[in-house]
This record gives sequence, C-alpha cells and structure tokens, in this order.
Amino acid sequence: MRIISLCPSNTELLEYLGLTHLLVGVDDFSDWPEAIAGLPRLGPDLSINMDLVEELQPDMVLASLSVPGMEKNVVALQQREIPHIVLNPQSLKDIEEDLIKTAEVLGEKERGLAAARQFRSRIENVKQQSRNTSKSPTLYWEWWPKPIFTPGKINWLTEISEAAGAVNIFQDVDMASIMADWEDVLSRKPDYICLAWVGVRKAKVQKNVVKKRPGFEKLNYPSDDHILILEEELYCRPSPRLLDGLEKLYNIIHK
Repeated sequence: MRIISLCPSNTELLEYLGLTHLLVGVDDFSDWPEAIAGLPRLGPDLSINMDLVEELQPDMVLASLSVPGMEKNVVALQQREIPHIVLNPQSLKDIEEDLIKTAEVLGEKERGLAAARQFRSRIENVKQQSRNTSKSPTLYWEWWPKPIFTPGKINWLTEISEAAGAVNIFQDVDMASIMADWEDVLSRKPDYICLAWVGVRKAKVQKNVVKKRPGFEKLNYPSDDHILILEEELYCRPSPRLLDGLEKLYNIIHK
C-alpha cells in the first residue's frame, strides 16, 4: 500500500506498527524515524499541498485533528475523494485504539493488536514500578513560556505523570490545555518543573527563563535539578513515543 501521513504523531504511530516502509510522503514537521528523511514533503501540517498528495496516488492518508486548523485538510481529502482516516487521540487509551484502527485499515489487523498489547504492557510495567516507590512528586508541565500554557486534567501528560508515580499540579482543572498564571504555579509548589515547549528543541530551552520569574525563589529548590528540560517530541505529541517519555520521566524523578 501507498500511505501518506499528515502529522508527526501519525508518522510515529506507523513506525510503532512497523509499517514505515509503506510511507510515500509526509508533512514537513515529521522528523522521526530517520527512515523518512528522503520522502517527499507535503508542507506544514496546517498548509498541506493537496495537489502533491493527489499526485502521489495514496491508497490511504492518515489525517489528524490534533492541532486546531487541521480540519481543512480533512475537508480537502473529502472533496477530492482521497481515501483517508482521521486520528485525534486525547489519551493513552486513544493511542492504543488508534494502533488497532490504523493497522486494520491497512490490512494488518493482527499487527495492530500485537502493537496495542505491547503499548499497554509498557505502561503497566512503569505503573507497577511506581507502586513500589515511596514518594509521589508533584509536577508542573510547561508547554509554552509566554503566555504560560500547561496541560490540565484531560491530557495525556496527566496520565503520564500518574503512570510515573507523580501528580500533575493542574490535574484539578477540567481542561486539556490551560493558560496559567505564574503566581498560581508558585502557589501549587511543584516538586519539579518540566519544560517541554512545543516545537522548541531541547538544546534551545534555558532554565534561566524560569529562574528569572518573580518569586521563583519561593519554591526553595535545593538545585537546578528540579527544573527538567525535556524533549518536546517525547511529551507533546500524541504518539506511542510518549512511552519513551514516560520511562525517561520515571527514571528521572525516582533516581
């Protein structure tokens, strides 16, 4: 089959299924795995070149609604009658189900069921380790520094925190994403600050951005080790790579 992916999380899901070799084109932001480096690029996820998509004659397009504005891609696919499915996972369970759904559409049902079992097993393995820990640190996740955006209750990072034996300090807010106030962050006294800025590579994130904010000293951190600079690609995309992020987070906060 000839498959096209229109966003990074879909591309990564296909890799988890072991079906990357079926890809014939991807969006500009897909950057993993390395095997896709030479594939045709179809534009950024909010401005996909549908003429190029059509020229590649895909048997199936993996579309997404993970970012506001992607709806127009789905509409264009419908108008051109290009075969497609739409993925929009909001939770770890959704990702597990998308593994099954995608594989089935591609004629690989058993592969999808096996991938979903592996996905669930990895989560349960970390959860089991977390049950044996004596502490449950609180985490402040930061998706964007100015204005501050952080995940709320309806978000995979709240689940990732819990699975790692920790607590998202904004899990009481019944939203997926919150524009937060720094004073509110300080009042919740997180044990760790987790910086994973969307679209910003780890090397470009600086701890000083946080340390210079008014009142930072109130957190009384013994060292900078309580400010974690994390790979946004392991925490900000709803793909199976979140499990890599989960395992890494567990090892950091329970070392």
